[in-house]
Amino acid sequence: MSAAAWKGGAAGLRNAAILAVVGLGVTAAFAALDARRALFAYLVAFVVWCGIAVASLILLGSLHAAAARWPVVLRRFLETVPQTLWLFAVLFVPVIVGMRKLFPWVTPEAVTDPTMAHAIHHKAPYLNASFFLWRAAIYFVVWLLVATALRSWSIRQDQDGAPRLTAWQRRLGAGALPFLALTMTFASFDWMMSLDPRFYSTIFGVYWFAGSFMCAFAVVIIAGALTRDDPDGFGHRLTAEHYHSLGKFMLAFTAFWAYVAFSQFMLIWIANVPEEVPWYVLRINGGWMWVGAFLAVFHFLVPFFLLLSRDRKRDPRRLARVAVWLLFVHWVDVYWLVMPHLNAGGPSFGLVDLAAWVGVGGAAAAFLIFRMRAAPSVPVRDPYLDDSLRYMPP
Repeated sequence: MSAAAWKGGAAGLRNAAILAVVGLGVTAAFAALDARRALFAYLVAFVVWCGIAVASLILLGSLHAAAARWPVVLRRFLETVPQTLWLFAVLFVPVIVGMRKLFPWVTPEAVTDPTMAHAIHHKAPYLNASFFLWRAAIYFVVWLLVATALRSWSIRQDQDGAPRLTAWQRRLGAGALPFLALTMTFASFDWMMSLDPRFYSTIFGVYWFAGSFMCAFAVVIIAGALTRDDPDGFGHRLTAEHYHSLGKFMLAFTAFWAYVAFSQFMLIWIANVPEEVPWYVLRINGGWMWVGAFLAVFHFLVPFFLLLSRDRKRDPRRLARVAVWLLFVHWVDVYWLVMPHLNAGGPSFGLVDLAAWVGVGGAAAAFLIFRMRAAPSVPVRDPYLDDSLRYMPP
């Protein structure tokens, strides 16, 4: 198998770049008219796509920790998705610039609600601008160090085929998992939960992780289906067995997301703690109730039953359609987490929401394809590549 860099994806790179320019341009234009509205739409998009990049890194580490051989053929793509975190570190700048319009604890003097003011005062040692920025820097440093090391060792192995590089990747992948889990959890606290300083939930990070991890499998499936006809693409080497396993994982984490969502709701509702219940009261009254019902049906029930089909999981195109749908409903899920702090009465979907989602996603896709074109599309000298190509589940 050739160790030459993958030359495909030129059309995808161009189209993704166009979507990024148009989407982010429209978002910037809206920001000139209503900065707060545009910033909330941008935060939703940023959290969606950045979460998928971090979850892909956790998935990569988990596969290394399990010493899994079957996913070697798709591992180069999975190594490259977290490289978009370099881009997300830059895309975080608008969140920093707009902190005063997003997070009430940045301007405590403007808060009139006494319970909110008390919570902000009580949590001031943690919720302050300086510490917020330092924590964000730590998150990105940890993510980028792990992502860069794993990919660089894998690409180095393309040249010398050293088995020790596989051992290094497995050790780092396993050892980094606790740090990746902690940083993703605290990022969820900072970027979403702190929109209401009164609310707290120790399971909140797991909720974000569950949806993002499900979407990590979704993007692998979509990319595999899109490169299936490219002789040099990794999707060309994926078999029905690979898709079947990816589909089973996507089914499992669709159910896991529902389990975590229900567990958080049940525990908070039963405990009836005044600081926690209002967060859900806001989301089960008025217009937001219908978004919650939509998520219950179309984020869980419909994809769950669709993914029970063995034939669908073994068909790349049919499975990819479900994966695209799950990417969409994950965006709706994050919208439901974030937007009630802007519009308590109900959702107000608009062009700016779609523009931000498409713009950030297009930028991430363009960066991903650009980085994929810098190396072979599969780890050509990994000692277990042949096992992966002949993968037959027990």
